Amino acid sequence: MASPEALETLRRVFGYDAFRDGQGEIIDHVVNGGDALVLMPTGGGKSLCYQIPAQVRKGTGVVISPLIALMQDQVDALRALGVQAGFLNSTLDHDERRVVEAQFAAGELDLLYLAPERLRLASTIELLDRATIALFAIDEAHCVSQWGHDFRPDYLMLSGLHERWPDVPRIALTATATEATRAEIASRLNLEQAKHFVASFDRPNIQYRIEPKTDAKRQLLHLLRNEHQGDAGIVYCLSRNSVEKHAEFLTQNGIEALPYHAGLDARMRAEHQSRFLREDGLVIVATIAFGMGIDKPDVRFVAHLDLPKSVEGYYQETGRAGRDGLPSTAWLAYGLQDVVNLRKMIDGGDGDAAHRRRQSTHLDSMLALCETVECRRVQLLNYFGQTGGPCGNCDTCLSPPQTWDATVAAQKVLSVIVRLDRERRQKFGAGHIIDILLGKKSAKVIQFDHDSLKPFGVGADLREAEWRGVVRQLLAQGLIAVESEHGTLVQTDASADVLRGERKVMMRREAERPAAKAAKTAKAAKAVIELPPEAVPIFERLRAWRGATAKEQGVPAYVIFHDATLREIATAQPSSLAELGQISGVGENKLAKYGDQVLETLAAA
Repeated sequence: MASPEALETLRRVFGYDAFRDGQGEIIDHVVNGGDALVLMPTGGGKSLCYQIPAQVRKGTGVVISPLIALMQDQVDALRALGVQAGFLNSTLDHDERRVVEAQFAAGELDLLYLAPERLRLASTIELLDRATIALFAIDEAHCVSQWGHDFRPDYLMLSGLHERWPDVPRIALTATATEATRAEIASRLNLEQAKHFVASFDRPNIQYRIEPKTDAKRQLLHLLRNEHQGDAGIVYCLSRNSVEKHAEFLTQNGIEALPYHAGLDARMRAEHQSRFLREDGLVIVATIAFGMGIDKPDVRFVAHLDLPKSVEGYYQETGRAGRDGLPSTAWLAYGLQDVVNLRKMIDGGDGDAAHRRRQSTHLDSMLALCETVECRRVQLLNYFGQTGGPCGNCDTCLSPPQTWDATVAAQKVLSVIVRLDRERRQKFGAGHIIDILLGKKSAKVIQFDHDSLKPFGVGADLREAEWRGVVRQLLAQGLIAVESEHGTLVQTDASADVLRGERKVMMRREAERPAAKAAKTAKAAKAVIELPPEAVPIFERLRAWRGATAKEQGVPAYVIFHDATLREIATAQPSSLAELGQISGVGENKLAKYGDQVLETLAAA
């Protein structure tokens, strides 16, 4: 049960009547001086878990965040709520930095955001010693995990906070971590004695869909045109080149898209990120360098055009969709070449053998999620040590796939690999092996006289796309492997059992998805978002007012009000400030600042 003071702050500042599950207990624990390690999904309300204690406790809450490019927006959002907040990072000039430092030293700030590298500076430590610190919040705490894709070496220094300020509570927060990663975070941040709070990882508003990659560009375009026309979204690609090509392709096809990757100069990256946050309906095409800490609530889809390296990465990236709780899509297209490429990257990458084994295990879990015939949400929750029943809102629930006995097909693939190796001392990639199975007399088949091999043409019972699915699933099950140097296919220790008929191989067969059924599903999702007909023009008028106000103030639109709040206003149509103040998301400061303008907009509707 949350304390009266914390609840009063929630209502007065943030405009909400009750905490979400788990928030109240975390907040009370930190308010009372306890250390905490918090795992809560994106959109679950992690920030309130330190923002409210920072206002309730004496002193200033110091937030360690790796998100320099987003600090300004985070501080703007807090100031719009009437919270006194500031930040210190390399984007400030000398005079701006002195103002923030003076405010902090005078105790005038509720929250101060710092980049972790600033703690390397003696001047920062001296500044922190000059004021009362309410708490330390370590945001995006998974950055301390050395083998995570967001690893930040500066985060390793944060274990020393407790030694210098032993009486200041610390709260470390992340949106995703397995039990092993959680233990690593606790160890590296000296939080072994902290209380762990693990919220449910279920995001019921997100529809998870994974499909075989045939023509990624066209598949993506179909998704956007048929289900997410005019919606804001993120498209993830593995390489910078792929990012550029897909952003250009979408723009050429009438969908405004911007690229984002580490190869762009810092100014352009900042401009594209800013536009995505501030404008409606933009699509950002990016590498995984983009997205951590993005607080845009109305991202309606996250699409992956390449296979993520781990379930943790996939979950974190897809979690950027639907932070407002409205229906959203997590869509992934992946194919055989994705598996081959990632296996090659792991085998040829940096790190010792133990690191490569960890990466391989992560990939195996991701492949298991892709190839499952069970509910994808159940598989995701199981990965994070949680349970749940079939969700009814993922592709395997909506269109259950069939399984088939692929033992004979697997034996045919293995037979080609074995004969090439034993009879010719040769190794080849998947495409060439499939050509042999199909009996195709390609230039390479003729060049190497492979049409004389006994298995030549034995695979005419399956189409090329089906054989690619067989090879992909054999890789996923560890029944064949990829040689890293040339990407050729080889046997594994488990191959012999299949060839001898001692191991049965079951595979997923993609369900037929009639166009009518897909359209029906999309319409059903849209129906949940739709307002009552009479409220639609009012909502659009409110959005127009919000857009103009945000532009005038130079802040993202959601800093004014979230879509969910505008929808409730459009539906309820309050006629007084008192009634408007009862709407979820309208706190005291926003009511005073925008209340009259909202009522005028409603009256003009």
